[in-house]
Amino acid sequence: MNTLGNLIWLIFGGFLVALEYLVSSILLMITIIGIPFGMQTLKMASLAFWPFGRNAFVTERSSGCLHTLFNVIWILIGGFWIALTHLVFALLLGITIIGIPFARQHLKLANIALTPFGRDIRNV
Repeated sequence: MNTLGNLIWLIFGGFLVALEYLVSSILLMITIIGIPFGMQTLKMASLAFWPFGRNAFVTERSSGCLHTLFNVIWILIGGFWIALTHLVFALLLGITIIGIPFARQHLKLANIALTPFGRDIRNV
């Protein structure tokens, strides 16, 4: 069922979302300062490419202040707007019964888009 959901996700916009994350990751990694942020958008690209059957978990090592500082910078720079975009898509997809699983995936992506540092993506 996860494979079918992922294929439908890719056909109806998931590929474009993952491609946008991938391009922004490459643009961020061009600068030395943007490398940590580029790594996080690369993490979001992998989750956006194949979201069904995968989830983001808070890791044990995420209790440090560096993760918190980077998450605050991320929220102020663009994480809030990315998460808001995913919330709007989730709202629009959640209106129909068929779109509810895809709305749940956008909510998962909104969660990681808001605070990506200190999270690990694993298969569930």
